[in-house]
Amino acid sequence: MCRFLTAPFDRRRGERRMGELGVAVARSVSYVSAAKLVAMARGNPRVAVIDVRDEERRYQAHIAGSHHFASGSFAARLPELARATSDKDTLVFHCALSKVRGPTCAKMFFDYLSESKEESEVKNVMVLERGFNGWELSGQPVCRCTDAPCKGTCSTT
Repeated sequence: MCRFLTAPFDRRRGERRMGELGVAVARSVSYVSAAKLVAMARGNPRVAVIDVRDEERRYQAHIAGSHHFASGSFAARLPELARATSDKDTLVFHCALSKVRGPTCAKMFFDYLSESKEESEVKNVMVLERGFNGWELSGQPVCRCTDAPCKGTCSTT
């Protein structure tokens, strides 16, 4: 079940808002379950997971292949994130519980894309329900490498 964090920008149902360059951009930010994310990401290189946890990411595991953009410096790194994910169509943000930092950063990135003239193929901005803690508790695989960004080839436990 997806819940919207914000109302769609374009009030006409079923239409995506067109950015300055005529490229379709995401209409809103929604939630996605861990199981749905696994199904979406399996074999799909156009889905990116964005981990916005701060220092705890160094000490805990993470979702294999995720990009780390700590919430403490997130606003300053928006252009970098847009460039790093310009070939993706779905971004899924999370923090530990996805109650504050994950949704806040997802909304901030959504707004950045909506107002920016940067080219991006991102059409879906989502938040992982229950965050990393829920991901791990549901038995989904986690990575314990120290690579930044994680290459997604690490052993999972």
